[in-house]
Amino acid sequence: MTTSLTPVAIAVRPWFGDHCFGGRIVLPAVETMLLLAAEVKRSCPEIDVRVMEDVRFAKFLEIPPGSTTVAALVECSRNDNGALCARLFSRVRFKAMTRLKEHGEILFPPAAESNRAEVAAISPAPLAGPVIEVEVDRIYRELVPFGPAYHTLQDTLFLSGQGAWGKLKAPVLPAVGSMQEIIGSPFPLDGALHAACVLGQRSADFVPFPVELGRRIVRRPTQAGGSYITRVVPVSRTSDELVFDLGIFDNDGQIYETVTGVRMRDVSRGTIKPPAWMKK
Repeated sequence: MTTSLTPVAIAVRPWFGDHCFGGRIVLPAVETMLLLAAEVKRSCPEIDVRVMEDVRFAKFLEIPPGSTTVAALVECSRNDNGALCARLFSRVRFKAMTRLKEHGEILFPPAAESNRAEVAAISPAPLAGPVIEVEVDRIYRELVPFGPAYHTLQDTLFLSGQGAWGKLKAPVLPAVGSMQEIIGSPFPLDGALHAACVLGQRSADFVPFPVELGRRIVRRPTQAGGSYITRVVPVSRTSDELVFDLGIFDNDGQIYETVTGVRMRDVSRGTIKPPAWMKK
């Protein structure tokens, strides 16, 4: 196994200020994926970054108020089978010493395996039968309280025992590098994860946040300003974890990307609870 550690300066975009947790600005998980994919493509162009496996989000990367960049480190390790594991770290100072704090990790399979990766069979069709409707204004006010830049869900989100179905809109914002031409705008997936969070609040006693993704496959890159739909499918549930699969499609049902094995847990240590009306 070969390993490299590269310093990176994460540019703080104006819209990051709308992505807060616990009163702190934090780097969105989708931006972590975009950053790691860009570093892998730069150093190992033969890797197909449209296929990501064993994605983990360990700890939030906090963005200090007023900062224009955040110093970080990207570690890339090449496995014996040709797969490449990329990790995002920051340095944390403790008195007279510093240590590395991990924020995210992605395994990019070797080209031979990524070429054989199969897209999960998720239907783009609206939910059948009785549904619960939640207006997105209420979602972003009470359930997923991010600022306007991250209000990617549109109109109404539909929920049932079959899952969640809703519309997405990628905002028109300046592209950051060329990676969005390969894996697309980060906002539609962010919005699909919001839909999973809302669906999870119907059944869980905690507000679920994504901590792991089993596999993400990008078939077509989503575009800034584009309109899409998402379908979230429940897979399993325990007392402290929910697992979903999800797909993102255009309005004709053409698939853009799928994510399987979305593991969601309570990252607030019990301080954030779903509102009572979500249980009715």
